Amino acid sequence: MEAVDVYWSFRSPYSYLSTPDMLALQRDYRIKVNLRVVLPIALRSPDILFAEHSAKRARYIVLDWARRAEFLGLPHGWPSPDPVVQDRQTLQVAQDQPYIYRLSALGVEAQRRGLGCEFAAEVARLIWGGVAGWDQGSLLSDAVARAGLNLGELEAAIAEGSQLTEIEANQRALEKAGHWGVPTFVFRDEPFFGQDRVDTLRWRLDQAGLAG
Repeated sequence: MEAVDVYWSFRSPYSYLSTPDMLALQRDYRIKVNLRVVLPIALRSPDILFAEHSAKRARYIVLDWARRAEFLGLPHGWPSPDPVVQDRQTLQVAQDQPYIYRLSALGVEAQRRGLGCEFAAEVARLIWGGVAGWDQGSLLSDAVARAGLNLGELEAAIAEGSQLTEIEANQRALEKAGHWGVPTFVFRDEPFFGQDRVDTLRWRLDQAGLAG
C-alpha cells in the first residue's frame, strides 16, 4: 500500500490543525498515513523563529493559528502547560523539558502500534483545544484511550525504548525531503508543507488514482 508520511510536532499549532485532515486522508484514499514525529523547531533550530531577528515570525504564528482554528471550527487555546518550557517574553528555551520528549516518544510508540494519527489527533486536541492542565489527572490517559491505546502500556514501552532515536531519524528524513517545518506531508518524495496544502496533496493523490 502506498503511504503518506506526515512530519509532525506536538508543539506546533498547525500540526494540531492538520489532524482532521490526516484522519480524512486515511478514510478517503487507499493509503497509509504515517505519523513521523519530530522535535519542535524551538529545540531543533530555534533561530528560525526565536532569535531576535526572527521573533516577528513567532508573534505572527500566535495570531494566525488561532484565527485559522476559528475558521476551521476547531477548539483552540495556547497550551497550559506549554509542551515546550519557554519564556514567553525572552523566547529563551529552558534546559529542563519535562513534557515534549515524553509526548514525542509516546507518539512514536503509537505509530509503531498502527495508531499514530489517531493518537496525534486526540492528544493534540487535548493540548491545543483550550484545556488547562492537560497533564493532570486522567485527561491524557483518557485521550490516549479514545485513540484506541493504553497510556500505561505506551509509557512502559518508551521507558527503555529507541523512540528518541527514531525521532532523530525522522528529522533527517524531513530535511532529505526538502523541508524543515511542520506539518509536512510527503508523498512519493514530494513535500507538501503546511496544514493549508492538504487540498494540493489530495489533488496529487487523485492524479495517482488512489481515491477510496
